[in-house]
Amino acid sequence: MIRVTQLILLFFLFYNPTTVLGQDVELYQQFNGRYDYTAIGNTLNLAENGTGADCIISTESSATLSLNANQTIVAAYLYWAGSDTGDFNVSLNNNPVTAERTFSDALDANRLFFAAFADVTTLVQSIGSDEYTLSDLDIQSIISPYCPTGTNFAGWAITIIYEDDNLPLNQLNVYDGLQSVPDILTITLDNLNVLDNENAKIGFIAWEGDRSLAVNEKLTINGNIIGNPPLNPINNAFNGTNSFTGASDLYNMDIDVYNIQNNISIGDTSATIQLTSGQDFVMINNIITVLNSQLPDATISLDNYIVECGNRNIEIEYTVNNFNSTDVLPNNTPITFYANGIVVGQTTTLNTIEINESETNSIVLTIPETVGEDFILTLSVDDIGDNSGIVIEINENNNMFEQTINLLVAPPIETLPETLLCDEGFNSATFNLNEIFQQSTNINDNVAFYTSLSDLQNQENEIFDPTAYNNTTNPETIYARVESDPCYDSYQFNILVENCPPYIPDGFSPNNDGPNDWFNIQGLYDIFENHKLLIYNRYGTLIFEGDNSKPWDGKANRGINNLGKLLPVGTYYYVLHLNDPNYKSMAGWVYLNY
Repeated sequence: MIRVTQLILLFFLFYNPTTVLGQDVELYQQFNGRYDYTAIGNTLNLAENGTGADCIISTESSATLSLNANQTIVAAYLYWAGSDTGDFNVSLNNNPVTAERTFSDALDANRLFFAAFADVTTLVQSIGSDEYTLSDLDIQSIISPYCPTGTNFAGWAITIIYEDDNLPLNQLNVYDGLQSVPDILTITLDNLNVLDNENAKIGFIAWEGDRSLAVNEKLTINGNIIGNPPLNPINNAFNGTNSFTGASDLYNMDIDVYNIQNNISIGDTSATIQLTSGQDFVMINNIITVLNSQLPDATISLDNYIVECGNRNIEIEYTVNNFNSTDVLPNNTPITFYANGIVVGQTTTLNTIEINESETNSIVLTIPETVGEDFILTLSVDDIGDNSGIVIEINENNNMFEQTINLLVAPPIETLPETLLCDEGFNSATFNLNEIFQQSTNINDNVAFYTSLSDLQNQENEIFDPTAYNNTTNPETIYARVESDPCYDSYQFNILVENCPPYIPDGFSPNNDGPNDWFNIQGLYDIFENHKLLIYNRYGTLIFEGDNSKPWDGKANRGINNLGKLLPVGTYYYVLHLNDPNYKSMAGWVYLNY
C-alpha cells in the first residue's frame, strides 16, 4: 500500500531519470491446440502491507497443484517478485532454481522492485499434481525501508499450460514483462486470432495490489470494464486473490482470470488492456489469453541443397510444416523461392498437411546471371510471388526461411594445341584422345571427354571410347573435364584431318586369289573423293578411266576390242588427277601380272 500524496512527493524528490521503470509486457510464448492453463502460487507476506503488521517477509510458502488425469503438462513457468533489487536464486521443492530472465520497476530512487522468471517445465512434469513449496527467497534483511510506506512484499506463482483432448482447439498466448500503475497503464496484446469468442478468457499475475485501496481502480479490455465479483470487484481488480482457488489471502499479489467472451470480437488480432489506479501501486508481470482458434500455421525450412561446379541450377530439398496450429494447411498452398529478392521458382504443397505434420519435397531452381555467384536464397510459404498469401494463419510473420548460397564457379577453360591426322576416309580419322590429352597436360586420371561445352558442364553424352574416336566434323573441338574438388578443370582442343599423299603400288595381280586383286592406291579412295584415274597401254591408248566409285580391277572400260576383258600381262601407265589444290597430278607405271 502507498498513499498517492506520499508517492508524488517522494517521486519528485528522489527519482533518478536514469532508473529503468519496467519492461513492456510482450508475447513470450504461444501454444496452439487443445490447451488451457491453471496457476498456483502464494504470498510471502504474513499480512497485507500498510496495515501496521510486523515488518516480516517469510522465506517460503506453499501451494497445491491438482490436475485431472487427462490433463498433460506441456509447460510450467515460475515467476517470483519482491521489494528491492532482487533475489534471483530460489528453491522449488528443494530443487535450486536460478532466474533465466529478470524484470525491474521503481517508484523512486529508494523504492525498487524486482521480478524473475524460470522455465520449470521439466521439474513440474516430474512432480505432477502435488504440493509445491518455494523457498530461499530471502529479502528480510533489506525490507525495513519499505514497510513505512506499505511497499514491502514478496510472492511467487507458477503458470501451468496443459493439453487435454476434451478441450476445443485454442490459441493460448503467454505475455510477460513488468509494467505498473498509478495512474494509467495501457498494454496492447498482439498476435491474437479470434475466430470464436466463446469462453474466451484472460489471466493475470500481478504484484503489490491492496484489498484496502480502491481509489479510481478500474481494469478494462477493449474499453469494457471487467470484473469477477465478489472476488474481484470492478473497482478493485487487484486485491490479493486467486481466481482458481477462490482464495482472498494472497496478500499483495494476484492470480486472477476473467471471462472476456463479451469483450472481444471475432476477427480481432489484438486487444487493449487498460488499468487505472488513483492510489494503489500495482505491477503486471504476466498475462495469459485463451481463445478458440482453428487456423493453420505454415512454416518452411531448407533441409538440403546441391550446388554443382559451373552450374547455375540448384537442387533444394525443403519441408513445409504445420506446427503450432489448430487446423490443417490446405493442399496447393503456394510456395515462392527468391534469390536476392528475384523470383526464381514457384510451386505448391501437394497434400493437405495435418496439425503438427509436415511435407517434404524438392525443386530445381535456375539462378539468373544477374543475381551473381553469392546471394540470399529465400523460401517463402503461402506466398503467390509478391510476398502475399491466400491462407489465413495463426502467425503471418513466420513464413520465410533464408540461406546464404555460394555458387561454385568453374575455372576458365584452357585451350590445348590442336592435333592433325591423315584422312582415313570421308574426312575422318581415328584419334586416341587419352594420348593426345596426356601429351599436353601429363594428366591421365579422372578425365572425361565431350563434344560440346554444355555436355561437359552437365556431364552428358560422354565419349564412350576415347582411345579410338572418329571425328564427326573437320575440324572438331573436343572438351575434357578433370574432376578437382570442390569443382573441376576444363580443357578444349581441336582435332583436324587432312589429305595426305597417296601411296601408289607398282603392281597388282587380278587373279581372284584375294591379295592385290585390284590397283589399290592407298590413301586415295574416300579421301580424294573427286579424283580421276586414267590408265594407258604401252601404245598410249586410254584403256581405263576410273574415279572414287570405280577402282581399276585389271579390266578395260575404254576401247571396243577389250571392253570388259582382263588385260594381258604387261606394263601400263597411269595418270592420277587428285583434283586437290594442294596436290599436283601424279603419273607413273604399274605392272599387271597374274
